[in-house]
Amino acid sequence: MTRIIADISVSLDGFVTGPDPSPDNGLGTGGEALHTWAFSDDPDDRRVLREGTARSGAVVLGRHLFDVVDGPKGWDDTSGYGAGEVGKPAFVVVTSSPPASVRTTNLDWTFVTTGLPDAVTAARERAEAASSDSGKDLDVILMGGGATVASALDAELVDALTLHLAPVVLGAGTPLFTGAAPRTLVQRSVISTSTATHLTYDLFR
Repeated sequence: MTRIIADISVSLDGFVTGPDPSPDNGLGTGGEALHTWAFSDDPDDRRVLREGTARSGAVVLGRHLFDVVDGPKGWDDTSGYGAGEVGKPAFVVVTSSPPASVRTTNLDWTFVTTGLPDAVTAARERAEAASSDSGKDLDVILMGGGATVASALDAELVDALTLHLAPVVLGAGTPLFTGAAPRTLVQRSVISTSTATHLTYDLFR
């Protein structure tokens, strides 16, 4: 069964970017430390990345994050979705209007202008089709940014939350939880490495 999984890296003080993020400074000042684990040689980090990429039948992201990954300093063949795993699922972007052009034309982009629930529905359809084609269960991954993940959690669109907790304090940036509705999470797994603590929680709607 296709599940909706929010998957994002976060600092100890709850930020998913450092200060002053922009298309030219995607993770903000100091924010690169959040994703050190994704480029680590630690076997547990590699396994977390490999398994997460492999289960991705479709990926949802917000427009600000799209502008970063599709920008001139964004993804390429070695640092795209899944970092070294170079995953290429279908990507669904929540936006008020589609971009005039796309740099990463080697990826499958769909732009949804009618809101996050419709984007998740479109992604689920793509993931279910990919599951049927591959013969294995694939999920929808909500990769960010922080506002998109937080909105999905508040709207109870998410089945599971995976946090890659980086051992860094950024002090400012883009917060993951701001005024979030109270929720009870059930811890499903914890994997600790030198670069992150990988936490997965089940959410019940």
